Amino acid sequence: MATETSLPHSHERSIHRPIPPPPNPTSVLRRPAPSKPDVLTTIYKFPSMEPKSFAYYPANQLHLPLRRDLLHRAIVFEGDATRQGTASTKWRDDVHGSGRKVRPQKGTGSARLGDKKSPSITGGGVAFGPHPRDFSSGLPRKIYDLAWRTALSYRYRRGQLVVLENGIEIEMNEPRWLAQIMTWNHLGQGDGGSLLVARDLEENISQAFSGLDVHGKLKSEKDVDVKDLLKAGRIMIEKGSLDALLRKHSSDLNRKVPSAV
Repeated sequence: MATETSLPHSHERSIHRPIPPPPNPTSVLRRPAPSKPDVLTTIYKFPSMEPKSFAYYPANQLHLPLRRDLLHRAIVFEGDATRQGTASTKWRDDVHGSGRKVRPQKGTGSARLGDKKSPSITGGGVAFGPHPRDFSSGLPRKIYDLAWRTALSYRYRRGQLVVLENGIEIEMNEPRWLAQIMTWNHLGQGDGGSLLVARDLEENISQAFSGLDVHGKLKSEKDVDVKDLLKAGRIMIEKGSLDALLRKHSSDLNRKVPSAV
């Protein structure tokens, strides 16, 4: 009868080593994302357009990627806010007149008709006409502010954002003289025109820009919006106005975000 024999014990170590447990994700130190460098802007003197100094701005203010969806939402939001919504028509109950039936119901050979206030009669009420309403739409404040800085970044990346010294002044209030200067500096109609944004509108500048027509427009700091930044060929803005607008539209960069618009 055959008997089982035990295999000889091997004194060699096993080549298979135990697999160490995976590291704890909480114990892994992650390197923070590298910060983007600041962007450099040149400060010019108007109207000679002579470079005077330089200024640095954070990349999250003047070097954001293009977001067409945000720009579209901001422009629609601004357009809805400017609609008056005052169109109004009168329904048959609002028209002054008698409720007596115009003609008999039968026997005339004509269609059935009620009183003279019917929409089928000239001078009667308007069926399904417009009534006063509010066209304004809502948009979160942080999205609108991000669209603002995206529009400025789009102009900066294309070299169409010209930062000027504060306190713009010109010697003459002649529109023809100012048009020649803007054409010489590639800021006139041939280059799409320009928009000048200033805080304090000097009298000579206001009179000169009032007759420029297609060469350029002048707007105050509080009157400019996202659509204006994208419509003109170039944006000329005072450094003080640029700083104020960036501070105003930076709610998404702060911890305490204001309530939605």
